[in-house]
Amino acid sequence: MNILLTNDDGIYADGIAALYQALRASGHDVVVVAPNSQQSAVGHAITVSDPLRVDYIEMEPRISGYAVQGTPADCVKIAVNALLEQKPEMVLSGINHGANTGHHIIYSGTVSAATEATMFGIPSLAVSLDLSSMSGPKSDFTEAARFAATLPEMVKQRGGLPVGTLLNVNVPALAAGQIKGVKVCKQARFRHADIYEKRIDPRNRVYYWLNDEEVVVADPPEIDTDYRLLKAGYIVLTPIQYDLTDYEMLTQLNGWTYDL
Repeated sequence: MNILLTNDDGIYADGIAALYQALRASGHDVVVVAPNSQQSAVGHAITVSDPLRVDYIEMEPRISGYAVQGTPADCVKIAVNALLEQKPEMVLSGINHGANTGHHIIYSGTVSAATEATMFGIPSLAVSLDLSSMSGPKSDFTEAARFAATLPEMVKQRGGLPVGTLLNVNVPALAAGQIKGVKVCKQARFRHADIYEKRIDPRNRVYYWLNDEEVVVADPPEIDTDYRLLKAGYIVLTPIQYDLTDYEMLTQLNGWTYDL
């Protein structure tokens, strides 16, 4: 299969290299178009006021591809519209260093790259490994890459994904024998408090550093959610859409009387 591979951690990250190697070992033709530097938590930002500079990076057998001075969404846009001779059959984004569950998917550059591909009508998957920000630089992406590499053919055999829908995949950072299985469930609803650490710089100026957050799932305990099942040791698949319309409220608004 002809696959476009991207991410938000940058082309030099271990996660995208592991997925590149696993996809190629599975017989897929893979073209990499990824940011040339770390772009985590940029959401669906695109570059409009600066040029997009592109370099071809060759680091075989680790990875080779186009390094873009831009965001993950930029990478998909420029790949489809300028760099590739033909539209890819599928887009994979990842493997992200850290989970993308609950409303964190709104911030995620990994998910946004897959969303951009979905907007082009290309079946797309976002893949993340549940590593903490404190995990070492040589975290093991092997099992996540192996599983993710099985998904393109599975999606293709089932006729792709519904229009406007992408698949968000989160894998626990466990060895193969410790993973409990695969679950399909909804996105969690979070309540959390961001913790900003107040600091003083050498010029005695105050600044704040986002240090941590306390996550509480707002869904009732009996409801399966991506966050809970991932923490319980399952690989979690969640179909998500970029259509943000509240259709119930849309009907209500049509019943209002408006003064002009």
